[in-house]
Amino acid sequence: MASSSGTSSGGSTLLPNSGSEEDLQLVMDQRKKKRMLSNRESARRSRMRKQKHLDELMAQMAQLRKENNQILTSMNVTTQHYLAIEAENSVLRAQMGELNNRLQSLNDIIQYINVSNNSIETEDTLIGADNFMNSWNSLYLHQQPIMASADMFQY
Repeated sequence: MASSSGTSSGGSTLLPNSGSEEDLQLVMDQRKKKRMLSNRESARRSRMRKQKHLDELMAQMAQLRKENNQILTSMNVTTQHYLAIEAENSVLRAQMGELNNRLQSLNDIIQYINVSNNSIETEDTLIGADNFMNSWNSLYLHQQPIMASADMFQY
């Protein structure tokens, strides 16, 4: 309670003494101005940080857009390359199918000739010279499928 009575007596002494009250008011005004200046400076720094962050984000956005455009260009080139290769593969597949059909036809013809020659060989077994010639013909005919398959690579 002593402190409260001291405060009251101190308050009563301040009221009549206008010089010390003015000094107190002046100190309060100076603190207020100092606080306002400090707040303004803090707000200015905050705005500068915010602007710097915004500038960094804008630069990052421009860089990402540039990279995105490069990726899109690369994808378009790759897609065109892929389509060209697919078209070439399609042509090659068609040619391979045609060549396989030709090879099968040639093998069928060779098989037919071999069957015909085998029936002729059985009739000619009595004649020695013809048997010798038929064996050479047989060797030649057996080599044709290999030659026909080798011809396939000329296309």
